[in-house]
Amino acid sequence: MVILGYDRFVYVYVTQLPQSIRFKMAAGDNSGRPPCLNLSGPGPLGNGQPSNSAYSMPMSNGGPTGATGGAQGAARRPNPQSGPGGGESAGVVAETPPTAHNAIQQALAQSASARAMETSATNMTSNASAASVPTTHSSLLSAPAAAAVLVYREPVYNWQATKSTVKERFAFLFNNEVLSDVHFLVGKGMGVQRIPAHRFVLAVGSAVFDAMFNGGMATTSTEIELPDVEPAAFLALLKFLYSDEVQIGPETVMTTLYTAKKYAVPALEAHCVEFLKKNLRADNAFMLLTQARLFDEPQLASLCLENIDKNTGDALAAEGFTDIDLDTLVAVLERDTLGVREVRLFVAAVRWAEAEAHRQQLQPTPENKRRVLGKALALIRFPLMTIEEFAAGPAQSSILTDREVVSLFLHFTVNPKPHVEFIDRPRCCLRGKECSITRFGQVESRWGYSGTSDRIRFSVNRRIFVVGFGLYGSIHGPTDYQVNIQIIHTDSNTVLGQNDTGFSCDGSSNTFRVMFKEPVEILPNVNYTACATLKGPDSHYGTKGMRKVTHESSSTGTKTCFTFCYAAGNNNGTSVEDGQIPEVIFYT
Repeated sequence: MVILGYDRFVYVYVTQLPQSIRFKMAAGDNSGRPPCLNLSGPGPLGNGQPSNSAYSMPMSNGGPTGATGGAQGAARRPNPQSGPGGGESAGVVAETPPTAHNAIQQALAQSASARAMETSATNMTSNASAASVPTTHSSLLSAPAAAAVLVYREPVYNWQATKSTVKERFAFLFNNEVLSDVHFLVGKGMGVQRIPAHRFVLAVGSAVFDAMFNGGMATTSTEIELPDVEPAAFLALLKFLYSDEVQIGPETVMTTLYTAKKYAVPALEAHCVEFLKKNLRADNAFMLLTQARLFDEPQLASLCLENIDKNTGDALAAEGFTDIDLDTLVAVLERDTLGVREVRLFVAAVRWAEAEAHRQQLQPTPENKRRVLGKALALIRFPLMTIEEFAAGPAQSSILTDREVVSLFLHFTVNPKPHVEFIDRPRCCLRGKECSITRFGQVESRWGYSGTSDRIRFSVNRRIFVVGFGLYGSIHGPTDYQVNIQIIHTDSNTVLGQNDTGFSCDGSSNTFRVMFKEPVEILPNVNYTACATLKGPDSHYGTKGMRKVTHESSSTGTKTCFTFCYAAGNNNGTSVEDGQIPEVIFYT
């Protein structure tokens, strides 16, 4: 018999067995350990159990049993049997002489029941009486021929004693071959990683794994391929399932979020989303928005959109902007709350179209740019540009058709303004709910216009942003009006906001919205003058006006109080009691 130790493996080469050796489980062995193959006859290493044996005792318990361990073995177990050198024979007594084949077969059967012993000779059949020695160690043999080879890994003995909590014990098993009963081949190509795991732990932490291992169509395979998962993300998932520890970083957070969603671990999903929230910036807002939409994370998507609203210019300038998909671009351009001039949105959209054309292997011609922009082009609000901005950019881009260019130039220059196919509603750059107040209690007919502005002074008790007025329309049926609206700082006579535009009415007594291009900030307890200069037929007008009008928020209960005063000078007859400008549209 030759026993050769190498690293943490023990190779047992059986070359010949003395006829006097007999094997049987000792009747008095209550240690609960499976017996190992032990030779009581003399050999190159004597008759003591090798220190790296699967069942050697730790040094803290008195050291391995051997020529000096017989007394300790007797103290631990009743009726110990000693070899000729006084060493413990591991609960094996002599009876009938077995053959070498029987001895090996018994050792293999016993080691199979010991979970800590892992045979690496997977090609050894159960009825083989001999096996060739691994070529990497053949030079170590001095015997002419080996009868059998048994290769096993030494377990970490009594590791449980050093782990005082269940959490520590499960954390020890993370990515550990000890007790593992399944392996995952994660990744693809040269990056495949073989990761050990434990079915019970995975099933406890994930309904998907539970169905995989215990459901009606449970897999019996001990190796499972996961080509669509990144190894780092899968290890982060296992780390969380085994120990509740979160290991995510900027490079792995998105793949970990995908893996957590795939295996239904919402707690880890929440940690990933929280990490993304904390690291959300203008330069990565578009990239994270795309991922949030892909992974169906509405809360994260909402935060990304809010960040884009507040930092639109910086977000559009970021590299990640040109990598977004068309649906994400559309979702952004649909918003009324983007804080940027419309011409900058057009420039950014053209830059995105160039990148998308390259992705689709198209030449970045104006025709192809228009093609890849698709429905996004109609969401750019060209009427909100100044005529100078439009003439210098979109009009010369060749992305718009000749008909669209002419229509928009007419919109900028003539009255009444022709209908255009693009949205003319201002982007107010504000979040929250739009509010409005009406200062008249009744509507009457026939209010004329001669080129003089209707004016009314007002102040408010809190800071607001006025985005437009509601104006009365014609008493003669459907009509188009040309109108210029302004808000003036009364004391300094400074124009804070204006828009030269038009509106169409249907002949009813309703008010019709006329909006500023940008919100006008109104500070508390400061006097402002609202002006509207209309060109068109006689209209309806309001009566029974109120000097004070209060708006109360339905959600917060906050009150916004308007106080109206007569505006001296040319005002076309509008006053607190009657006239035009019946409605103020604002955000708080």
